[in-house]
Amino acid sequence: MPQVIVLPHLELCPEGAVIDAVPGKSICDTLLENGVEIEHACEKSCACTTCHVVVREGFNKLGHADEIEEDLLDMAWGLEATSRLSCQALIPADADANIVVEIPRYTINHAKEKH
Repeated sequence: MPQVIVLPHLELCPEGAVIDAVPGKSICDTLLENGVEIEHACEKSCACTTCHVVVREGFNKLGHADEIEEDLLDMAWGLEATSRLSCQALIPADADANIVVEIPRYTINHAKEKH
């Protein structure tokens, strides 16, 4: 079974986490269902960047981001070459496809910030 390995995040997951993941489910849903309260202001509709993660290992095992996701990622805080919106990145079927993610320290959430 593939796993999502979450690197420690001061607020959301201080100890980090190793989560057994269901193929075909998004990284965002996997995190939320396992107690990692990653932001998802648009309710996972690919309309914001609050669920942005940096994939530290396993990036090439994920499907490709579509044009809408790529355009949104351009606005994400802390964008890196291996950034993805966790609501759009699906767990691969490969049983050995462990995905290591880092949740950035900051996110751009205009609703939460009262913009």
